[in-house]
Amino acid sequence: MRRKYRSLTDDLYDHITAVSMPPDQLLLDLIAETDELTKDWAGMQISPAQGSFMHLLTRLIGARRALELGTFTGYSSICIARALPPDGKLICCDDSPEWTCVAERYWRRAGLSDRIELRSGEAVPTVQAMPREEQFDLAFLDADKKSNWTYYEEVLPRLRPGGVILIDNALSGVESEDSERSRSARELNERISADDRTDSVLLPVADGLILARKCDPTPASK
Repeated sequence: MRRKYRSLTDDLYDHITAVSMPPDQLLLDLIAETDELTKDWAGMQISPAQGSFMHLLTRLIGARRALELGTFTGYSSICIARALPPDGKLICCDDSPEWTCVAERYWRRAGLSDRIELRSGEAVPTVQAMPREEQFDLAFLDADKKSNWTYYEEVLPRLRPGGVILIDNALSGVESEDSERSRSARELNERISADDRTDSVLLPVADGLILARKCDPTPASK
């Protein structure tokens, strides 16, 4: 099978960013502050092109209620929340007040404070405390990578049919030599690919983004 793909260069990456709903001044300021504050952790922030994709996807599926596990300094939450209707709601789960205090400041500046609810604490018990019913249209998983399958299993029952789960960093470590990190990343990707409860694709956006759509219920046989 012929492989068709294009390797990115810095110039090509910059072009993609420039023509894909580039970040406005607020997001540029957040990028700069995150780089200054977090130093070695700045790579945890999603890329501008990924943020634009997530914003557009949120609009495309008509999301009204969204969930984010792992907020960091708030870039992804702003991209999602801006795409929700005025009465929409994004619930953000994160246990790092050092970073979420930055996110909250930028939510206020963006006029999104009434659209975003922060729930502090570890992601798994926070989600488990939510009603186990279909209540979300979109979920973004970007917390502890070792727990991604647990997050997926907890979020899926709470997602409406046709709703979407996005999982960040899906290619992180995949190309490494045989290691726990590499095996864990490949196993997650393969398990989701084989899950007949969702239709999924692994996109080469940033360092890999899984998009999994919850399948409609199978009609009862007559």
